Amino acid sequence: MSENRRDASFFMTATTQFGLEEVLAQELRQLGAKIEKIGQRAVEFTGTKQLLYEANLWCRTAVRILKPFAHFQAPDEKSLYREVGRLDWSEYIGADQTFAITAVVNKSSFEHSLYVAQLTKDAIVDQFRNRTGVRPSVDVKTPDIRLHLHMIENEVVLSLDSSGDSLHRRGYRQQTNAAPLNEALAAGLLLLTGWDGKKPLIDPMCGSGTLLTEAALIAQRIAPGLYHQGKFCFQNWADFDLSLWESVRMDARGARIDEPQAYLAGSDLSPEFIELARQNVAAADLEDYIRLAVRDVKDAVAPANEAPGLVIMNPPYGERIGEEEEMDALYKTIGDTLKTSFPGYDAYIFTGNLEAAKRVGLKASRRTPLFNGPIDCRLLKYELYQGSRKVKE
Repeated sequence: MSENRRDASFFMTATTQFGLEEVLAQELRQLGAKIEKIGQRAVEFTGTKQLLYEANLWCRTAVRILKPFAHFQAPDEKSLYREVGRLDWSEYIGADQTFAITAVVNKSSFEHSLYVAQLTKDAIVDQFRNRTGVRPSVDVKTPDIRLHLHMIENEVVLSLDSSGDSLHRRGYRQQTNAAPLNEALAAGLLLLTGWDGKKPLIDPMCGSGTLLTEAALIAQRIAPGLYHQGKFCFQNWADFDLSLWESVRMDARGARIDEPQAYLAGSDLSPEFIELARQNVAAADLEDYIRLAVRDVKDAVAPANEAPGLVIMNPPYGERIGEEEEMDALYKTIGDTLKTSFPGYDAYIFTGNLEAAKRVGLKASRRTPLFNGPIDCRLLKYELYQGSRKVKE
């Protein structure tokens, strides 16, 4: 492969969760990307093949890194089949490879994304069959090549999905409690706080430890993609550059800092959750960086001999009927603990229960809208002064 092909810039799209777009754009800038557009749940950017590899390894808040390669109008079924069939699919898929198509359809005359994906698949398979008599197979679980079709108002963009399995699935999580944060969201929450990776970080309701694990990855400068299970899909592309990929991976491994950079500690009332957290932390090889304990949130205290830092938590939202009183009491306890035990800290509560959050009894200085799955949430910031100012309800 010639060097100029390796160094050529092209368009890419990184997808993320609602509310994390600016954070992701900043991550990409730090890798050397030129940001072209920040949209909803997506960032469009340009960069080289090396950047594509690095984005998959390093982006903590990305879900997928896509490489668009075709753009056309498809007002009806015939035009979609025809336009897909005009592309030379041998450039993207080998006859002996498996593939899958994910379709996202918005404001279109097509009502069902699955139907759009099926029609696209038919056009691809028919082209192979007509030209060579053999056709690639569909594998929806672990395909060699993943295609992404985005249709909005009958305008179609086809992309190669370079990531394969969603980047939020780091691979270190052994098992989880009932309602875990996904890893990309957890990393996004930490990056939204502006935490510098040096100050103490405490999670007094840590569950299975996702926030703490992501904090350790940030503090120790560990690329989350090093935990990725199996291949990234770009490793199956015809233009895959093995030597470049090995160089990028080697650089990522070399970037890790072994000496602990920050005091990281978490606790939870549930011994079962703390055991889960220990298993996840061990799977990520981070036992040297995170302290865990079984403790009720009302008994949480700031560490002695450490300067004030960040306290962050994702308490239960109380989604079952009849839990209102229980949640009100819990959030009042959280507020009391913050006021009495963490003077000088910045506190962040990520919650989908904004009514219960009023019981914290502190005035939020910032409220960032986000989603946890389908749940409308807020990341609430509280500045805990010495003798924090209370708010009357």
